[in-house]
Amino acid sequence: MKIFKCGEIMCEGCVNRIKKALDAAGIQNIVDLSAKTVTIEGSASCEAKALEILEDLGFSAVEA
Repeated sequence: MKIFKCGEIMCEGCVNRIKKALDAAGIQNIVDLSAKTVTIEGSASCEAKALEILEDLGFSAVEA
């Protein structure tokens, strides 16, 4: 499990966009609006793919 901080998560719409994209890629995730974090469950390759997806969506992510 790895937690990433995404300061650009501002609303439930952001949460839904992230969840939809990660779910479509088969990546287990928890998106927390109040903490502005995305938790990824899985291997290092899942984490790398999740970071790529977040970047493609316009969210910067740093390890929390």
